[in-house]
Amino acid sequence: MPDHSPDVTRGTARETGGDQSARGDRAQYALCAGLAVLGVLLLTDAARIGHATSSNDPVGPRPVPIILGVLLLVTAVLYAVDVFRGGVGSPEEGEDVDLSSGSDWKTLGLLAGFFLLNAVLIQPLGWVISGTILFAGSAFALGNRHHVRGLLFGLGLALATFYAFAIGLDINLPAGVLQGIL
Repeated sequence: MPDHSPDVTRGTARETGGDQSARGDRAQYALCAGLAVLGVLLLTDAARIGHATSSNDPVGPRPVPIILGVLLLVTAVLYAVDVFRGGVGSPEEGEDVDLSSGSDWKTLGLLAGFFLLNAVLIQPLGWVISGTILFAGSAFALGNRHHVRGLLFGLGLALATFYAFAIGLDINLPAGVLQGIL
């Protein structure tokens, strides 16, 4: 008489997709390896930082990259253990996400183009003008069709960040053609 008892091992492999889970695990292990490599690089760079302290900063610049490197390594190990135990991420369940649709390459291309344009224009034109173009262009790429309002909000954000860096952080962003006006 044939054995009709369920084979738990086979049922689980079929339910998870068999070969699909193995490929997914390799990708997750690659992410673990990437996190570990970043952690090692951070620790290596932190080891090369000289011991520099002052009365204002008795700790120096080394502890933060060391802490981050150690945390990256711990995260990589814990994530690898989770993947080894069969842990998988749940798919996106947001109501505004259509998982069946492809990537919107036009929007991505426009955003990348505006970021590159900002990188090219920031030195000659200055942050306020290039930032305005960046913010208004990004809003356009993401669907804003009120061009004047987009430019005004972009100008407001560019000016706010310009002065926040200059006054709040004492970091001067390039003024470009507006040197002496701002």
